Parts: sequence; C-alpha cells; structure tokens
Amino acid sequence: MKLKIFIAAWGALMATSCQENLLDMNVNPNQADTETTNPNLVLTTVLTEAGKTILDLGYGNIAGVMQHTQKDGWAGSHNLYDWNRNNSWAGYYAILRNNQYVYQRSVDLNFELQQGVSLVMKSLMFGLITDLWGDAPYSMALLGTEGSPETTFPAFDTQETIYRGVLDDLERANQILSRPQAEYTSTISDVDVYYGGDVSKWRKLANSLKLRYYMRLSDKLPDFAREGMEAIMANPSQYPIILSPSDDASMGFANNSSAVSWPNNTVFDANQSNYRRIKMCATLVESLREKNDPRIAVWANPVQIPLVVDENLPPGTDRIENSRRLLSPDVLVERNIDINDINQNPDYVGIPPAIPGPQVFNMSPDANQASFNPHVSWLNDIYREATGPLLRARIMSASEIYFILAEAAMKGWSVGGSAEEYYNTAIQASFATWGLNNQYADYMAEERVTFDGSLKQLIEQKWIASWTAAAEAWFDYRRTGYPELEAGPFAIRSVLPVRYYYMIDERNLNAANTETAMGRLEITNFAEIDGANSAWSKPWVIQGTGKPW
Repeated sequence: MKLKIFIAAWGALMATSCQENLLDMNVNPNQADTETTNPNLVLTTVLTEAGKTILDLGYGNIAGVMQHTQKDGWAGSHNLYDWNRNNSWAGYYAILRNNQYVYQRSVDLNFELQQGVSLVMKSLMFGLITDLWGDAPYSMALLGTEGSPETTFPAFDTQETIYRGVLDDLERANQILSRPQAEYTSTISDVDVYYGGDVSKWRKLANSLKLRYYMRLSDKLPDFAREGMEAIMANPSQYPIILSPSDDASMGFANNSSAVSWPNNTVFDANQSNYRRIKMCATLVESLREKNDPRIAVWANPVQIPLVVDENLPPGTDRIENSRRLLSPDVLVERNIDINDINQNPDYVGIPPAIPGPQVFNMSPDANQASFNPHVSWLNDIYREATGPLLRARIMSASEIYFILAEAAMKGWSVGGSAEEYYNTAIQASFATWGLNNQYADYMAEERVTFDGSLKQLIEQKWIASWTAAAEAWFDYRRTGYPELEAGPFAIRSVLPVRYYYMIDERNLNAANTETAMGRLEITNFAEIDGANSAWSKPWVIQGTGKPW
C-alpha cells in the first residue's frame, strides 16, 4: 500500500515538474517583454517599415501604372496590371499592430510624444489601406488577441467611415503634439528616422495629412472638405503645415544590408538585374522633354546610343559610329519595323507603356533579353547606389501641399493665396527637393509651364513631382482623370485600374465580411471576368463622379 502511495506521489510530482519545465521552455528568452519594453524599440520598426512600404508602391508597380517607369523584364504586374487578384494587406496591418503596441504602451507610460506620433502613423497606414482597397477592417481591426469571432473575423468599415476616422485621429495628434518640445517627458530622437524627434515637424505632418484627405474627399463630401481645409488655413498657429522642403516627411537608408537600402540598387545585387530592368516610361520622358524640364537629368541617364535613320546612307547600313547607331531605311523594311515605332530622340528615350516585347524595344541588340538595351534611357546612376542624399522614401512633401492648396484655390476655397501662386511655389519646392533651385526661373518661363488656370496642367505637374512617390499620383488620377493616361496595347484592360483586389486569403478566411464589402463596390464595364472584386470596380470615393473614366 505504501509503495502504491509513493508511486502515485512520485508520478504527480513528475507531472507537475514536467509541466513547469515545459512552460519555462515555451518562453522565448530573447523576446521583448510587452509589459516592460520601451515603445521606442518598436516605433523605429513602425517608421522604417511604413517608409519602405510607401516607397515600394511609388517606385514599384504603381510607378508602372502611372507611367513613370516600365520594366523590360518581369513586366506583368508593373506594365500590364496583372496583379493576380492577390494584393495582400498583411504587411500594412503588421505595421499597424506594432504601432498599436507603441500607442498603448505610451499611454501606460504617459509618453505623450509617442502617442501623438503613433496616431499620425495609424492615420497614414489606415489612410493608405482604404486608398488602395476601399472598405477595410478598421474599427474592429487590431483586436485579434481578444479572441472573439467579431475581432478574429472583423467586419469591413466603409471607406467614408475610415477617412473620417483618420481625420479625427489626426486632429487628436495635432492637439497632443501642440506643446513645446521641452514639455514632453520622453524623447524619440534616437529612433525617429523621419524627423529626428522634432515634435513641431510631426505636428506639421499631422495637419498636412489632413489637407491630403480633405482633398481626397473634395468631390464626394465637398462642404465637409472645404470647411475642414479652410479651418486649417485660417489658423496657422493652431494648424501648422509643411511649407518648406526642409519639413518634408521622408526617410533615408542605412546601407547596412539589402533590407535597409534603396531598392533595386547594384551594391547588393551582383548582376544588377533589378536596376537594369526598370527603365523610364515614354509618357513621363516626353512630358519632361517637351517642357525642357531639368529634373529628367536627375532621374534618368541619356540614351547611350541614339538611333539615326538616314535615307542618304547606303542600303543595308546598320553600324555604330560616334556613339550613334546609323540605319538606312531599308534595314527597317527588311525587319518589318515601322519607322514610327522607333524613337530617334538624341537625348532621352522611354519605353511606351504595356507594349509587347519591351525588352527589345527600339531595336535592342540584346538577343538574350537581359535588359542591356542601349537605345533607351536607364535610370540615373544614383539609383544604382544603396544610399544617397536623394534616395529617400518620400511620405509627404511641401510640393504636394502647395499643389493641394492650388487646387483648393481653383475650387474657390479660402486658403490664403491664389491658385497660380501656390502652383508656382509647388514646382519651386519640387526643384529644391531635387537640387535644382538655380534652374527654377528658366523653367517657369517655358510656355508649356506658365500657369494656364487648368486643373489638367496642375495635376500633370503634380504627377511629375511625384517621382518615386507615384501612389499619390494614382489617387489623384482616380478623382480627376489627370494626367490623361492611356493603357498600353498589352495591358490586361483598356483603361488604368483604380484599386487593389481583395486578396484570396481574406476572401477565404473572412468570406462573409469580404463579400459584404465587395457588394458595396461599383462594378464597371471594365471589371469583366473579375466580377465585383476587380481592380476596375470603383470604391466609394469615386463612385458617381464619372472619374477617371
């Protein structure tokens, strides 16, 4: 009997001991303790991941949509909008979850500076999600740890609800960030890769983002947008905004590894293929050339070997001489090439959008299709580097703000200046950003640049200024129809897309809520086989506007 009792006691002791050991083993000794971690350790991840995400849009596939660039390899998603119905927002919500921790931990510690900054970042990321997809999880998002069905499979808030919530959070941020720097009990100077911890600049970003979203709503909620923007402009001490390129929200790169370097650089890419496959788009190149715009020399290299077709050359001529490729017309005929399908510009040549065979455009001799085409313009050599003064993720700029104010003035809103004044200053700010202050006056004297009072001209200039930040140009295009871009012949639709697809995972895992959100999209003639969940279905913000097509 005693033996049985001993065995039972020993078994219970071992079970308890094993359980405790297993629990101990299940604790990651390298993981930060959420109860004690300084929020700054997470804030830097929020800022850097958000910056990279925005750059990936504006320098990646959306630069292809907005015809800043084209790829001559791996071109489907960039040139043709072939997005495979799987545009994931997982990375966006990952940033928001980290940001939510920063906010909640800062509330616990009474770190008001971090609270204000995290509200700005929350607004920036949720604003971007609704810009890209439309309706999305918002009020019930970021609550998954609660474990209820409503938080595990959240409903999608309407796009209007999200925009209004973003504006409310930005107002809260403006208030929290309104005190002098010395009055805050915490600092972010060592982790703030945008502003080095300067609270006044974060406050300007908060209010500048409000201007962005009021303009975004200007066709759908014109009275609401006008009142909001006029309130900001009527009280600059209460609502400071970004008015100088020195206050631009942007992020440089550390050059420690490929993950923290300018994308597609050649420092961490031995064969340079990612750099080589991105070329200038003909749409942007021709717009810059016709205006004698000096920014083209900052963004692109001149074509290495221009084409010259000369009827005075002997038949069969196809040779390189004095860094030019000389061709007799019969060579084109023999190769079944129409002279109108090649580009003989002596300086800059772009690839037309969504053409068949972009890798061999303009008679490329690159038989291996390895993107060595010498007859089109490559990006400027600065984009080979991993870091540099001009290589920055651009979140918001003074140039964008002045273009917004110029458009508001054109609408007759009271924003403290004329449309022409703001238009001129917007271009000047862009020139300053790219180190071209000394060429601004000559540029403004160009007939095609002098302000003509049209929204078309204003938005086209804003589109040019959005180089490497093309997502904002896309959102402007949706609501204005400018610039007047045409889809190329091989694009999967005959017009440009206006949103991202809801991804397959969300449709499978959160089917009912996704279906409800899809039902609020406006199906267009261009949605075709996609059905409601199409990149050519219109979200609320452009429904009923007749834009962009």
